[in-house]
Amino acid sequence: MTATVESAVTRRGKGGGAAMFALALGGFGIGTTEFATMGLLPQMAATFDISIPTAGHAISLYALGVVVGAPLIAGLAAKLPRKGLLIGLTLALALGNGLSAIAPNTALLMTARFVAGLPHGAFFGIAAVVATTLVPPERRGTAVARIMVGLTVANLVGVPVATAAGQQIGWRVAYLAVAVIAGVTALAVARWLPRVPAPEDASVAAELSAFRRPQVWFALLTGMIGFGGMFAVYSYISPITTEVTALSASAVPWVLAVFGLGMTLGATVGGRFVDRSVMGTVFGSLIAVTVVLVLFALTATSPVMAFGTVFLIGLVSQVLASALQVRLMDASPDAPSLASSSNHSALNIANGAGAWLGGLAIGAGWGYTSTAWVGVALSLAGLAVAALSVVVDRRRPPAQPGRHLTP
Repeated sequence: MTATVESAVTRRGKGGGAAMFALALGGFGIGTTEFATMGLLPQMAATFDISIPTAGHAISLYALGVVVGAPLIAGLAAKLPRKGLLIGLTLALALGNGLSAIAPNTALLMTARFVAGLPHGAFFGIAAVVATTLVPPERRGTAVARIMVGLTVANLVGVPVATAAGQQIGWRVAYLAVAVIAGVTALAVARWLPRVPAPEDASVAAELSAFRRPQVWFALLTGMIGFGGMFAVYSYISPITTEVTALSASAVPWVLAVFGLGMTLGATVGGRFVDRSVMGTVFGSLIAVTVVLVLFALTATSPVMAFGTVFLIGLVSQVLASALQVRLMDASPDAPSLASSSNHSALNIANGAGAWLGGLAIGAGWGYTSTAWVGVALSLAGLAVAALSVVVDRRRPPAQPGRHLTP
């Protein structure tokens, strides 16, 4: 670790809290722009006189931006100072959302959503790496979880508020608000984040070397598959609430808020579990996701149980996200930025895959609760991938560098 990074660590008591807040604020803006679109599709469709499914392409293009941008930016920007890079990413976020707010037609809106998605994964991945330099090594999990709190609070507060404001004032105001948040984040990062240079031996080739490590791919596959279980249910939580639980449409925002509350608690407590055992937390959270989804499938007709299990789904899935973030950093210690950023590409693939498979189950006539059973299958498959990663790691020749994954 360079002297500058060591200096950043020693400053954690004086400025670490403010720096963490600045990074979490960026996560709040990203979380708001990612999920608020889902609640604003009818208004966007009406503005451009298109169907809601066509307007939904804005969600798909944002996710595509995340998948493309995360590894691309982290790799190409390997030699850039971390602080300046994070400021640049927040300004790119402001640009993408500002363009979304003023887009005069569908084509420019879709382009703007793609641009807005580009900095998403790279911001979270690099912010997570920087956050770990601000705390002692044994507190890495807690540091990463604190950054993710911004994303979870966005689901608790930002998304419902942005959706309500968009419905009452106009959908453009939601993206304008995110652009302002991104601008404030850039100022906060510039003011509070210590200087953290790129690693001395950083290069595009060094970062790309992360993809030569089997354990990086195992971790990414665990996220792509296992995390899809949550999205299989979350993508259809609105019709589940009205058709299965038999609540009115006005209850949907409350269900989403409860989900966000669960995510926030998961980010808060999940870091402590990760600090104790990264892979232990991966296994434990995947098992917990499986159990909770089974419980949801069996009890979704009860309003009390539906609210309770939605809360638990948010909680355990966020614990899993924090564990996978740290696991990827551990699996590629000499190229942590690219590996960490790629986690968000994997989770967005999980988003699309979970929603698609859940939709297939519904389309087959199996009912909305079948999405939970799809989620159970995906969680178990993710658990199998994680278990295979441990088996492969334990069979590695002793002379090969790297740490074992024993939980």
